[in-house]
Amino acid sequence: MEKLYKLFIETIGICTDTRKIENNSLFVCLKGVNFNGNEFAETALKQGAKYVIVDEEKYKVSEHIILVDNALLFLQELANYHRNKFNIPVIGITGSNGKTSTKELIKVVLDKRFNVLATEGNLNNHIGVPLTLLKINKYHEIVIIEMGANKFKDIEELCKIAEPTCGIITNIGKAHLEGFLNFEGVLKTKLELYDSIIKNKGTIIINGDDEILTNNLPKSITYKTYGQKENLDVMGELINLSPFVEMKWSMKGYHSNTIVTQMIGKYNFYNFLAAITFGIEFGVKPNEINEAISEYSPTNNRSQVKKTTKNTLILDCYNANPTSMTSALESFAMITNSTKTFIIGDMLELGKESDNEHQQILKLTEKLNLKGYTVGEIFGKTKSTNSVNFKTTKLAIEYFDKNEIKDTLILLKGSRGIGLEKLEEGL
Repeated sequence: MEKLYKLFIETIGICTDTRKIENNSLFVCLKGVNFNGNEFAETALKQGAKYVIVDEEKYKVSEHIILVDNALLFLQELANYHRNKFNIPVIGITGSNGKTSTKELIKVVLDKRFNVLATEGNLNNHIGVPLTLLKINKYHEIVIIEMGANKFKDIEELCKIAEPTCGIITNIGKAHLEGFLNFEGVLKTKLELYDSIIKNKGTIIINGDDEILTNNLPKSITYKTYGQKENLDVMGELINLSPFVEMKWSMKGYHSNTIVTQMIGKYNFYNFLAAITFGIEFGVKPNEINEAISEYSPTNNRSQVKKTTKNTLILDCYNANPTSMTSALESFAMITNSTKTFIIGDMLELGKESDNEHQQILKLTEKLNLKGYTVGEIFGKTKSTNSVNFKTTKLAIEYFDKNEIKDTLILLKGSRGIGLEKLEEGL
């Protein structure tokens, strides 16, 4: 690894896609279900890569092509080797919902004082995590690594690569049940982050209002708490949803004024408190924290509020599972508006629990006295007295083109595969 690391240092960085090759990069030939990166080894050299890593001997046709046993394992071990060249904090973030939003909020808070490297977008898997770590340079002072999981041991694997010194589990809910089989599987896998931080003698940040997390808190770990309860390290107060979160927070010796944010939903109230607690943990001044969270505006259809010529849209259609859908609908019900409706899409990857979970969501909408529309074949199998179903997004688009909605607050929430964002233009 030391020899291979010297080759990495000679390059400008890692590339795994021939469409994005830069001169003097190190190209790693990865494999997928439908592709073999080794086949692009020579192409990568011709397009400017300085070295290429392959794991099939027949593709080693140049002294600039290096053969390893397993290209993915090489990438992961190289990332860990590089990470350990820097004695700086590495924050690990996982959870069933809110990982990316929390990561972005922590970053903008810590950016007030530090040079921070963070996972781009949601590159949070066994490839994205090492690619982020390999971007660490001498100017970075803190690294934030988002960690996703859809099966057992995923978080343990990512922690071995990143070796986090600090971290947070945003929450533990019903996500990716297909890979975990049940809620207990999700819980066990997410808690692997705590195991890693204990090993590294680090600190976790925990939602003190979340009984699942507090009941599973290891005795041997250092932690800081946030939430609405008294006697937590950071205490928050949700003032209003207008639809934007308006809040206050306090800690020993400090009480903030009301902060008006640019994000919606009670669930983001807790994401703000998490970011505030990380800021305090790393010595960011309260006034700088307040500036950061009031200035931040989300992108990529995550809790975005958009005003069209007809309506006001709450775009939260990047992903969905029973926990996040419940939070979105409960927050939507709390918003005061003369006319509002929901358009919710199928929640994917729920396995055998899928039909029941979709029915429970529709029962919740009835309980909350909300009316609206569902999109997708799974919702189409459920019984509902307060919603109309469209089997596809295309059918929904056609309906709204003919049946215009005006002067309404509309929640758009569903799994990314349903594509509810396509409805935006007609609404």
